[in-house]
Amino acid sequence: MATTIPLFASFKYADSLTVVGISFCTALVCEAISWILIYRTSSYKSLKHSIDRAAKKLETMKTENPSSKLTIKKSKTKKIDRVETSLKESSRDLSLFKFKSGAVVALVLFVVFGLLNSLFEGRVVAKLPFHPIAIVKKMSHRGLKGEDATDCSMAFLYLLCSISIRTNLQKFLGFSPPRGAAGAGGLFPMPDPKTN
Repeated sequence: MATTIPLFASFKYADSLTVVGISFCTALVCEAISWILIYRTSSYKSLKHSIDRAAKKLETMKTENPSSKLTIKKSKTKKIDRVETSLKESSRDLSLFKFKSGAVVALVLFVVFGLLNSLFEGRVVAKLPFHPIAIVKKMSHRGLKGEDATDCSMAFLYLLCSISIRTNLQKFLGFSPPRGAAGAGGLFPMPDPKTN
């Protein structure tokens, strides 16, 4: 069994706060690595600027009042397609540019997760305020003994903290993806209506 940090030893939520604190520190380290490898470089800044410019141009082109003439509509559609294509290419280049940092950040996260897993193996670090559904219970009760479904393992708490803290930290520091980037659409981007 692992021991808690002496500072929090007598505190009721010591394990939970330790996991949250380590998750916050890990997010800071990951964002520092991303800043060193990506965000401070001139090529990232130029890619971000071109994505922002193309997104604004596309937005203004789509909101302009279309003329009734067919030839003007066709030329405008071609211009919109060209801008969309350039936006997709820039977004793809940005994703490839971020890939090298992603590998280093993943390595840091795996090392921290392994360390936390060895420190809190088989220990309940939090109590859930609800009875989770089966798939969530498998994640939240991973590695714990007993049948209390409200027990929460370190892995589940660390996962929740990592996702929420890192995303909000990126927004706070201004490192969130440009609004026109393909990754900004979430996990499941909308399909292109022209391909159907």
